[in-house]
Amino acid sequence: MSITQLNTLKPAEGSTHAKRRVGRGIGSGLGKTSGRGHKGQKSRTGGFHKVGFEGGQMPLQRRLPKRGFSTLDGHLYAQVRLSDLQSLPVEEIDVQVLKQAGVVGTQVRYVKVFKSGELSRKVALKGIGATAGARASIEAAGGSIA
Repeated sequence: MSITQLNTLKPAEGSTHAKRRVGRGIGSGLGKTSGRGHKGQKSRTGGFHKVGFEGGQMPLQRRLPKRGFSTLDGHLYAQVRLSDLQSLPVEEIDVQVLKQAGVVGTQVRYVKVFKSGELSRKVALKGIGATAGARASIEAAGGSIA
């Protein structure tokens, strides 16, 4: 068993090839114009333009209409199901309780309950909104929304 030294490491046979040497004569196939053709912006040094540039024509990303937006305070709002409230052990529920239970994220400030799932126990919501269907289900179970 031979021990390989760091100073003797070499790439595997056939995994590397010689770098293309442009502008080194006619025999290389890339002499004279070095594979750039004749004249024009792209043949010259520094002769490249920004990505998406179409020679002065209105570029594609500006021809297409803008659509939608990403709200900056989207992470402040959260929605909670009735079934999530059912699984919580406490009766009085506010945003802080939901955060501690891991139902909503830590950045959330505003919570709204929507009707999804069943609620069979009494809960009191404080500082939390509810849709009309969720409100009806909560009040039918004997709960309240403040």
